[in-house]
Amino acid sequence: MANHKSAEKRARQTKRRTAVNSARRGRVRAGIKNVMEAIAAGDKKAAQAALKAAQPEIQRGADKGVLADNTAARRVSRLAKRIKAMA
Repeated sequence: MANHKSAEKRARQTKRRTAVNSARRGRVRAGIKNVMEAIAAGDKKAAQAALKAAQPEIQRGADKGVLADNTAARRVSRLAKRIKAMA
C-alpha cells in the first residue's frame, strides 16, 4: 500500500483511469463485434451502418491511447474491406 501522499494520489488516479480505459476498450470491442455480426448475417446495409457507428469509437480509442494508431487504422480498414467484398 502507498505510504506517501503523492503515491496515494497516483493510486487513486490509476484506479480511475483503469476504469475509463476499460470502458472505452469495451465500446471499441462492441463496435467491432456489431460490424462482424452484420457481416456474418450478410446484411451489407446494416454492416455499413455499424461501421459508421464503430469508426469514431475506434478512432477515439486510438486518440486516448487505448489502441495504437496503426492498430485502429488497420481494424477500420479490414472491416471496410470485408464489407466491400460482400455481394
